[in-house]
Amino acid sequence: MQKTDFTETSLAKGSVRVYDFGTAKLHAYQTRDLIDDEVFAVEKNGRGFVLEYPCFFDNIAELEGYIADQGISIEGIVAAYHMAGATFLSGTPVYATREADEYGHAGGGKALIDNFTAAFGDAFDSSIPTVTNVIEGDELELAGVRMNIVRTADAFDVEIPELNAVYTHMLGHDCHSIVAGAGHADAIIAQLRDYQDAGIDLVLTSHYTPEDLKDVQTKIDYLEDLKAIAAQSDDAASFKAAVQQRFPEYAGENYLDMTCGFFFAE
Repeated sequence: MQKTDFTETSLAKGSVRVYDFGTAKLHAYQTRDLIDDEVFAVEKNGRGFVLEYPCFFDNIAELEGYIADQGISIEGIVAAYHMAGATFLSGTPVYATREADEYGHAGGGKALIDNFTAAFGDAFDSSIPTVTNVIEGDELELAGVRMNIVRTADAFDVEIPELNAVYTHMLGHDCHSIVAGAGHADAIIAQLRDYQDAGIDLVLTSHYTPEDLKDVQTKIDYLEDLKAIAAQSDDAASFKAAVQQRFPEYAGENYLDMTCGFFFAE
């Protein structure tokens, strides 16, 4: 499956790219919200599950309407890094690891929710769902689709063998990422090289349309360049300027600012 092998449906605000695998379908909902969220629904024989939450009320209504129009019976929501938006499909079972539950309710995820609530006000659904089904092992099956649960420092990634796809929080081949120093960059590179070794077709992330292994290599190159530029920079300001010169078209300057803070902590 190529990342371009989809049909697209435009909605009032967002759009949905549908990847048809024969036995299953992937519905990739691009919210076009203020933080460029992406939400995924996996469908098999009329049953399905959702990966992550939409967190703005207009997107919540739009995605609920789309799912209803498609006749997909959602059996669960898998919540890893994004837990705001509890009004979405209220009453649906929620699956997460204990670590992700903590991240969303009290950790870094909760801090982000608080920041977004202050920034976006009533448009943002700050309610956090209760995790009804704690994922204890390394596998989960919903709607007849098996997933591998890969635990991370904050929450967890999801491998979907039937789609030859993996879900992780961020990739973005032409935007900056939050990189907490050289060691973190090396850890991300190792993870991405695992995707290459596994021959993954699609990399699904919370803030980008589905990407592929060419995009993975682009990100590896970016991270290697980031480390090299940091080693040659004297401070955060010179580091940021050099990165922007090397990647002038990249989006996500706020993420770059955070990276600068990690590489050159005061």
